[in-house]
Amino acid sequence: MGINRRDFLRVGSGGLLLAGGGLLVPAWAKGAKLLQPAALPDGTRESALLEALPGKVPLIKRSYRPPNYETPPEYFREVFTPNKAFFVRYHLANIPEVEARSWQLRIGGEVESPLVLTLDELRRFETVELAAVCQCSGNRRGLFQPHVPGVEWSYGAMGNARWRGVRLRDLLNKAGVKKGALELVLDGADGPVLDKTPDFVKSLPLWKGLDENTLIAFEMNGEPLPHWNGFPARLIVPGWTATYWVKHLSSINVVSAPFDGFWMKSAYRVPVGKFPVVERFLSQETAANTPITEMVVNSLITSVRDGERLSLGKPLELAGIAWDAGYGIRQVEVSTDGGMSWRNAELGTDHGRFSFRPWHYRFQPRHKGRYTLLAKATNRIGQTQTFELIANPAGYHHNLVHQVAVDVV
Repeated sequence: MGINRRDFLRVGSGGLLLAGGGLLVPAWAKGAKLLQPAALPDGTRESALLEALPGKVPLIKRSYRPPNYETPPEYFREVFTPNKAFFVRYHLANIPEVEARSWQLRIGGEVESPLVLTLDELRRFETVELAAVCQCSGNRRGLFQPHVPGVEWSYGAMGNARWRGVRLRDLLNKAGVKKGALELVLDGADGPVLDKTPDFVKSLPLWKGLDENTLIAFEMNGEPLPHWNGFPARLIVPGWTATYWVKHLSSINVVSAPFDGFWMKSAYRVPVGKFPVVERFLSQETAANTPITEMVVNSLITSVRDGERLSLGKPLELAGIAWDAGYGIRQVEVSTDGGMSWRNAELGTDHGRFSFRPWHYRFQPRHKGRYTLLAKATNRIGQTQTFELIANPAGYHHNLVHQVAVDVV
């Protein structure tokens, strides 16, 4: 299925106009200008529009073909990102409508008994559910200085959901993985428009595929996966960036040698030793670079917007979210004076180690003027956010301490 602009909700002079003639304006957007971080590249702020794909609320459009749409940060005031507001990320523009009744998953290669499973047959395996953050490797790329090529994401190329499906290891055990198997090669139904464009095919270390938390999900927040988020089934690799979370999953091929496709050999790689990573993809590593794997620890202030005006004497409930690769958030520290002093925020409900962890901090401004608010998360193995960007060619792993300036009047 291609994207039909006639199906879009579009920005009009009176608000967000529905193609059928209705009017839909999110509560947070009424009377508001679409604010974009000043650090984004020239042209990115001006070209950002709120548009909606079928079944989605208006999202921030970063590219139309292939579709890349960012979740507005106001939706991160909830721990779980609504399906209709979940970000959309594709590398290729040929995105077919996959029907549940005709979908099949093929598992082959270095296995004793190749499998072909329908959706009904997939559901007969033991089902499990877990909460996990799905985050594009390039989230916040547009905030890198100097700027780097790629989709110029701000803060919203991510979302948190409850994913329900089956363990990938149960399927692999059913197929019988042969001795000497090394990686799993994963392909989805989406594909390139031109023959010379490499299909989006990823590989995963066999040991990660056998992890109890690696799932093939068919539900998201209690509902079937949306089309734009991988219907009818997708891979879930909690703690790792979303490049491995293959949508519209159609085949898994077990191989005994490192897969050398473009999206592994050339793309989604970072310099060796640059980031504090525990889980490495050693069969794909070279002396110079390595595949991106785990997410880095991060946080976001969600209760106030940069440049917001607040009233003196009114308490401010500063709040936000923190997350990491699944080691768990140990603490979130908040500064209300530009980093000169820090206080611990109170952590909210723990929905699982792969989920967003909410936090809040009550602050009473005592004088008028500008306040620079910062939030810094630290996980249980001692990893913390940085104050200086770690440069890398593709702009991955942006986890600078989040900073918001507010004016108290």
